[in-house]
Amino acid sequence: MPSVSAHVALTLAQHIDAVFGVMGNGNAYFLDALERETTAEFTAVRHEQGAVVAADAHYRASGRIAAGTATYGAGFTNTLTALAESVQARVPLVLVVGDGPTSGPRPWDVDQIALASAVGARTYTVGHADAAATTVIAIEHALTYRVPVVLAIPYDVASREAGPVPDVPSPRVPSAPEPEGAFAEGMLDEIAAALRDAKRPFLLAGRGAWLSGAGEALGALADATGALTASTALGRGVFPAAEFDLGVTGGFGADGAMSLVHDADVVVVFGAALNQFTMRFGELFAPGTRVFQVDVAPAATHAHVGGFVRGDARVVAEALVGRLSRTSFAGVSWRETVDAAAERAYDAGDDLAPDGRIDPRSAARRIAELLPEDRIVVSDGGHFIGWANMYWPVAAPDRMMMVGTAFQAIGQGWPSVVGAARARPESTIVLTTGDGGGLMAIADLESAVRAAGGRGCAVVWNDAAYGAEVHLYGLKGLAEEPMLIPEVDFAAFAAAVGAEGVAVRTLGDLDRLASWAAQPVAERPFLLLDLRISPTVIAPYQQEVIRVNS
Repeated sequence: MPSVSAHVALTLAQHIDAVFGVMGNGNAYFLDALERETTAEFTAVRHEQGAVVAADAHYRASGRIAAGTATYGAGFTNTLTALAESVQARVPLVLVVGDGPTSGPRPWDVDQIALASAVGARTYTVGHADAAATTVIAIEHALTYRVPVVLAIPYDVASREAGPVPDVPSPRVPSAPEPEGAFAEGMLDEIAAALRDAKRPFLLAGRGAWLSGAGEALGALADATGALTASTALGRGVFPAAEFDLGVTGGFGADGAMSLVHDADVVVVFGAALNQFTMRFGELFAPGTRVFQVDVAPAATHAHVGGFVRGDARVVAEALVGRLSRTSFAGVSWRETVDAAAERAYDAGDDLAPDGRIDPRSAARRIAELLPEDRIVVSDGGHFIGWANMYWPVAAPDRMMMVGTAFQAIGQGWPSVVGAARARPESTIVLTTGDGGGLMAIADLESAVRAAGGRGCAVVWNDAAYGAEVHLYGLKGLAEEPMLIPEVDFAAFAAAVGAEGVAVRTLGDLDRLASWAAQPVAERPFLLLDLRISPTVIAPYQQEVIRVNS
């Protein structure tokens, strides 16, 4: 007869086709049932954090919910940083874990429910009679609230026979929220009137707009108003007309583009939380700019917002297009006077910095020229995040993800490759990571190479330091020794796990990326580029951080 763990596995597999994790005592029966009795694909990682990171990246790359799994105790506590990131980033996933027995804790058990709650994740514990129903409830909670949930299997219940797996309803997810009531309708009228009268209208969209499928409606709204557009770092590519798009806002934005955003007189923001980095620490918009926000959050998320509509980005954008359908311009629109491509251009950098090491700007620019067009970029956290975000364009928001930045964590890059590779096996997965974060998660370099194979490429920005700390606290005069890392040979790490590593000391060394991209996928290895970059070149977003914190 099926066990309680089998009930969980069989029910989970009806709605989730990718599971990542590390096997242990607490999840052994679950994984046995998953492997033997379902079509879900299990991918092993080498550290439990990687189970959550991979499931997180899988959702960001595909929009399909995935699961991670770990044993109880130490296995579970190893997931907490990644779990906190998924909570902060509002990424739905299910973490299936073992837990202490129902008879009471053993010496090595911890209060896992309290630990999960401390980082914002809810726990559902299965029992002998309700494992299938509880599994569906957990999935529904994750999808409804866009959060990770923990699904716990007590140790003394895991292998207990539970009878035939019952039929249970599928998870139900609420429909896209629409503006409701006279106040919301009045605010839509006000936004439409403001856009109609604006001389310099500007539309800003974030990841929420992409998740709602608002791209086409936002493009129509930009056309109806003559607005310039831009996105947050997680929303890049959401607007269909690149010729009128200023790129990414905030610290990753080009100076010319951000100057134009500052000149806007009416701004409408769709599906973006307006965090301090997007808002350039409060300086993105000029005083007096009328700022409206559209979001599913219960209230405006920044003090500069003067009008708020709670609703789905696509629904609201379509409503505004309907209100503006008869609008016509008396003259040339603002966006037609702007060369957006020129304004969003970045400093090309030098081949080498004065210290003789590679200038990361020129390296990023050259890599962008050589990377395959089908790339999905996954980013770790650290000072280096500016280079890929500034210089590597992607086709859509689900082709650039930064797992770790919501919680300000590093060391989540390698397992991000695993999740993205399983979600989009037809695409080239490109990791951008630093030497600090790369070392922190080095156990899952092997997982990344195994999962992505010839469709995987990693760029390690190796400045022999925790660069963000050096640029902030080193400049304040704090001792730099704790911020430094002896230069590590990441190319050798790559070779040790069956990949090809290239130590890049000049731009000419990047020619291997060109020849690699030209090889048939089945014939090429995972490629790791160990970029020996100069620590003296400071990313523009980091300069903003330094200014604000100094």
